[in-house]
Amino acid sequence: MAMAAWKLAVGLACGCTVVLKTSEKTPLTGLHLAKLIHKAGFPAGVVNVISGFGPTAGAALSSHHDVDKIAFTGSVLTGKKIMQSAAVSNLKKVSLELGEKSPLIVLDDADLNLAIKCGHIGVYLNQGQVCASSSRKKKSMTSLSRRFSPNGQLDQSRTDPDTTQGQQIDDIQFFRVLDYIEHGKAAGAQVKAGGDRHGNRGYFVKSTVFTNVTDDMTIAKEEIFGPVMSILKFSTDEEVVERLCMVWLPVSAPPTPVAAFWA
Repeated sequence: MAMAAWKLAVGLACGCTVVLKTSEKTPLTGLHLAKLIHKAGFPAGVVNVISGFGPTAGAALSSHHDVDKIAFTGSVLTGKKIMQSAAVSNLKKVSLELGEKSPLIVLDDADLNLAIKCGHIGVYLNQGQVCASSSRKKKSMTSLSRRFSPNGQLDQSRTDPDTTQGQQIDDIQFFRVLDYIEHGKAAGAQVKAGGDRHGNRGYFVKSTVFTNVTDDMTIAKEEIFGPVMSILKFSTDEEVVERLCMVWLPVSAPPTPVAAFWA
């Protein structure tokens, strides 16, 4: 709903008609939104919601000569394809929100309880499948482990009103997240909470917290679109800023993000 609102509101406010293509993995929210838009009295044809796969419906939109603008939130790979289609069709304008996750830096004078609460929401909202994540200093680990304990958070029946975490979107993402967790363990990171699947049905992954994480580990360098937090320590404000900035390698090599505090 949030991403649909970002796209629709701007286009409609500027007097444009809009075609909203939902993800093939989450089509129902967009279709329900179409019902509400119709009920609200929007003129026919102003907002159009379609469902379909990227290689068919998505490609048709990005290459269509009557589409003047594409706004997309998703993967880097798909973003590249959209830019290519826009270029070879009518040079339509393109805006891309291709994510990567966000750090949460906790300093010595922070309200630790508030920081933990914000970090919990930031990492585990929507099973971690959101472009936001958080990280904590070592001294807060006792509170973190207790708050992020997976017990009671996951409900396979989805009938418990206290459930705060559901499944990963599909089996592909489920096994990808579990693979990242195994990478962390193999690299020497310490699991303080979670660390495996929950139950034996569905695509539930326990809320996972890693400590003893270093910048060179895969779980620190790559984005994990799942309920996994990596916690790294730092000593000074200058150090944390430097580690979060881009590290420019020799001219012959591409820039590599350190991503020291990304989950």
